[in-house]
Amino acid sequence: MQDYESSLSNTTSRKFETFSYLPAMTPEQTRQQIEYIVSKGWNPGIEHTEPENATGHYWYMWKLPMFGETDVDAIIKEVEACHTAHPENHVRLLGFDNFSQSAGASMVIYRGKTV
Repeated sequence: MQDYESSLSNTTSRKFETFSYLPAMTPEQTRQQIEYIVSKGWNPGIEHTEPENATGHYWYMWKLPMFGETDVDAIIKEVEACHTAHPENHVRLLGFDNFSQSAGASMVIYRGKTV
């Protein structure tokens, strides 16, 4: 088992959710994750925050969750629009599960600039 050094004072060392311990996802791997969210019937939601605030519980919501959206390309387009509008911020994608009323998936798609 490997220890991952992480500290609040060093924003480049911070980890976010399971995928942050892996190499960055390729566009095809991101597409596959979005396809999985859609296949489960979950509603995609996009959030962003400044890197220094990422450990807090509140991230800014990018528009409303995409209720009922099944077009993977439309979801990717919104994730990219959020990243373009906030290039310095972390951008994450969530899959909201209506049945359990929770996030069934959550992953940081873009990591913002760190100091």
